[in-house]
Amino acid sequence: MGKGTQAERLKADLGLTHLATGDILRQEVADGTALGVEAQRFMNDGQLVPDEVVIGMIKGRLDGAPDNFLLDGFPRTIAQADALDVMLDALGAPLEAVVSLLVPHDELARRLGGRWLCRRCGRSYHKVSNPYRPGDLCPVDGGLCDLYQRADDRPETIAARLETYTRQTAPVVGHYRERGVLCEIDGTGELDAVNARIRSCLGL
Repeated sequence: MGKGTQAERLKADLGLTHLATGDILRQEVADGTALGVEAQRFMNDGQLVPDEVVIGMIKGRLDGAPDNFLLDGFPRTIAQADALDVMLDALGAPLEAVVSLLVPHDELARRLGGRWLCRRCGRSYHKVSNPYRPGDLCPVDGGLCDLYQRADDRPETIAARLETYTRQTAPVVGHYRERGVLCEIDGTGELDAVNARIRSCLGL
């Protein structure tokens, strides 16, 4: 497990089931599941995967252990938040807390533009704040990590991602603020300091 994100840190500290929808989607497609095949059909046509397909993938991960999970990067729209509420209510596992990290857009651009991931183990590194070192051996095979930069972390796409966030995702913050489950955290500074703020807000 990597050490480069707050989600990874909380997963390690609290033993949470970490559900990152992008990772789930890629795994379902690679495994050839029914939901993965359906998702691939939309992806091949250049369309967004429908919310009900993504929700179905999350539900599949939560069945049998719905009370100890961390959703990472989801929901991203009000429609997704509403669909997630319905699904979690049916499982008897409503969200207890939602963490929103407040970071200026120029700092987000810097972070995203310097992020590199290992293809095999998924660990996250940053060329400035959390650089990869040869001693960081990949837990998959004990060799060096196979690092790559996601296409949506390249400078030419970051501005579009931030604009999409402002238009589609920022309203989700208000949705959870109204429900009284929102923790808004200053996401700038050292990893340990941000982690401490999160834990304090969550009462941990």
